Amino acid sequence: MYLKSIGVLYMFLVLFICSNIVSSQTEQDRTKLGFSFGKGFHNKFPFNSEDYSHEVEFYKVIFNYRFKESKNWAFEFVAEPSYNRVEHQLLNKWFIQPSDGQNYLELREIFTKKRMFNEYVLNLGLIARYKLFRKLSVYAVGSVGPMVADKGTERLASGFAFSDVFGLGLSYDSGKVRLCFRYSVRHTSNLEMKQPNNGHNTTNAECSVLFNL
Repeated sequence: MYLKSIGVLYMFLVLFICSNIVSSQTEQDRTKLGFSFGKGFHNKFPFNSEDYSHEVEFYKVIFNYRFKESKNWAFEFVAEPSYNRVEHQLLNKWFIQPSDGQNYLELREIFTKKRMFNEYVLNLGLIARYKLFRKLSVYAVGSVGPMVADKGTERLASGFAFSDVFGLGLSYDSGKVRLCFRYSVRHTSNLEMKQPNNGHNTTNAECSVLFNL
């Protein structure tokens, strides 16, 4: 009886360990962590304002969790904290008018010079992915999140704002590694919490690599 109880306990332990391994592997397949590098430009389609130039170089950490999947479709949560290095210059000095304040001439002098500043962003969003082949998929992503800029421009005040992104991407899976290319558009604004709030628009291209956790 004692040996039989030990045998049952042993079988239960083996089944428990195996079920946890399978569960862990499934969870690993669901969860990915990686990084991305990209650039954004204001003068690329569909944006083409001649009043200013605005270029962004960004570095992201990407956390991706697949919460639903069917035969060809998958839906994922994505979190993307990023550091952005921005180069901005007002090209049309008449954008700043006397109605912008008594110091409008000083503002023209400041903003018509090329300026560099930093943005710290946390975008949260959803991905809808469609599998074309076993290793190749396309996806659409939409995300929004808070942003802090350490300098303002003639179009957007410094400090707290929001970053809105919509993009289309292509992914290739090889073992535990996923390689991605994404093309996106981005808009930043502060919901009229400060002035000015005309916001910035960029068209972005980025490459990323993600690993199963």
